[in-house]
Amino acid sequence: MGKQMTEMLKGTLEGIVLALLAEQPAYGYEITTRVRDHGFTDIAEGTIYALLVRVEQKKLVDVEKVPSEKGPPRKVYSLNPAGMQELEEFWKTWGFLTQRIDSLRNDDTHTNTNTNNKEN
Repeated sequence: MGKQMTEMLKGTLEGIVLALLAEQPAYGYEITTRVRDHGFTDIAEGTIYALLVRVEQKKLVDVEKVPSEKGPPRKVYSLNPAGMQELEEFWKTWGFLTQRIDSLRNDDTHTNTNTNNKEN
């Protein structure tokens, strides 16, 4: 993954994880797998675990320890009302940003087309 992609993902990964937890509760490895299944294949497992610690500290998720067949109990994360509110805010912000960025891209394409036409 390129440096630019990595930097952009840093700001959006929390929203991505909250969106996945809105679909259904999950434990850390399962969340990592689902993130990768959505095409974010280069996300390190440690990145997800660090993010889960942060969203737990921010009280955006509820955590339940569930017995595991192998080893210690698993922490299953589920989105709570504060997390749902944070996710709604993420989607509003995402919509705002994508509209503005698309507008910039379309303006740039239009400007380049006009510039190219003037040169001919």
